[in-house]
Amino acid sequence: MAAYWNRILLLGSLILPVCFIAVNGNISQNCTDFQSTSWRNILQRLDLNVRFMLLTRRNPDCAQIINGSNNDIENSNFNRSLPTKLIMHGYRITGSKPSWVDTLAKELISAMDVNIVIVDWLIGATALYPNAVQNSAKLGLKVSTLIASLVSQGSREDSFHLIGISLGAHVAGFVGRMFNGRLGRITGLDPAGPKFSKASVDERLDPGDALFVEAIHSDSDNFGISRPVGHIDFYLNGGKDQPGCRPTSISSVYKFVICDHMRAVHLYISSIKKHCPLVAFPCQTYEDFTNGQCVNCHNHSLQRCPRIGLLERGGLSADVQPKEVKVFLMTSSNSPFCAKHFLVEIFLKQPETRAQRVEIKFLSSNYTMMSNLQLTTPNKQSSERTMKKVISHDASFGNINAVTIKLLSSWHWKRSEIQIGKLRIRELPLNDSARPPRCINDIVIDNSLFYHQFGDCL
Repeated sequence: MAAYWNRILLLGSLILPVCFIAVNGNISQNCTDFQSTSWRNILQRLDLNVRFMLLTRRNPDCAQIINGSNNDIENSNFNRSLPTKLIMHGYRITGSKPSWVDTLAKELISAMDVNIVIVDWLIGATALYPNAVQNSAKLGLKVSTLIASLVSQGSREDSFHLIGISLGAHVAGFVGRMFNGRLGRITGLDPAGPKFSKASVDERLDPGDALFVEAIHSDSDNFGISRPVGHIDFYLNGGKDQPGCRPTSISSVYKFVICDHMRAVHLYISSIKKHCPLVAFPCQTYEDFTNGQCVNCHNHSLQRCPRIGLLERGGLSADVQPKEVKVFLMTSSNSPFCAKHFLVEIFLKQPETRAQRVEIKFLSSNYTMMSNLQLTTPNKQSSERTMKKVISHDASFGNINAVTIKLLSSWHWKRSEIQIGKLRIRELPLNDSARPPRCINDIVIDNSLFYHQFGDCL
């Protein structure tokens, strides 16, 4: 009996490798991952030890090492006829593998049949930030050498899309300059600000670095750069403080510190999943946008509202040649970050004796607050009789159905009746919205809380 089971075990050991080959469709291969770092490697810095890891639909979970040589490419799943997307991480203070990189790669492969090349430069990107900045130029040369080799073997220059995070965004710009801007696309996810805010165009990401350069700004007052660096620059919620980025405990302080900076990455991943259209509005400043000055994209030279995601040129016409155009959008606090934008217009019947603060809460059909707006009414010295504001709400909450309005002053002698001829809301962008405007007419605000549902506009 023992001999029988020994034969069964031997047969199983022979069958399992064959099954593995049959299931995967390829000969068994060694999978690779990010290299582990140590302070000895970091301090010696004898070499950046850059590692290029290939993922495709044939090996979505088992990265192959490639270095650009003919034999290396022939023995990999790299397909010269497909587009190639390179993912480049930024500064890594702890030397650990980026937690988001696998998700980004898998979403890209799911959305498109592409070659994904993940650039691992952990050793050069860890420890002191100034050293990582210096190493980024060396990394750019290595990435450029790889792309040049792939081009010499049949890949087209315009088929390359470089996705750089933070410091990696400027590396992408350096690589693009090596090819005189002929690479297809660069996406900078909150390009790094320190050491680059005052840098020349030759030292940072710039519109001339690819046929189309886009940047998503989410932490421009700290780790990210504030100035536009692409053909189109998306500023999330003004580009600074992001909703939902608040510490909830001492253990989450580090996540809080990098939350704004990393929001660009997580929102870009969400855009690939296509949960909702992340539409942005061209405007000079975020203040102008929130004040309702930029709500019709057809009136801008872009001719339409650009979108975050994988659309060609952000959904813009090939005839439009933008450069450093700022576009703004609001988002929700949690993934998938979808938000609907509305223009709120308040038409006052008559001038007020004094300026007064009012709070307007926009409610869903089940009385959930979807957005909150505080305004100061103009006084009788002002010629303004119309107030405009752009608001947003989480797209998953449904539609705005009603409002409550109350005076905020706690002193009765400072309160006076406010008469509003019409409160109107319209979904943005105005030129694309199929939904009709909704209104509340003849509103009187006094000491009591006003509540009313929206109806058709007269």
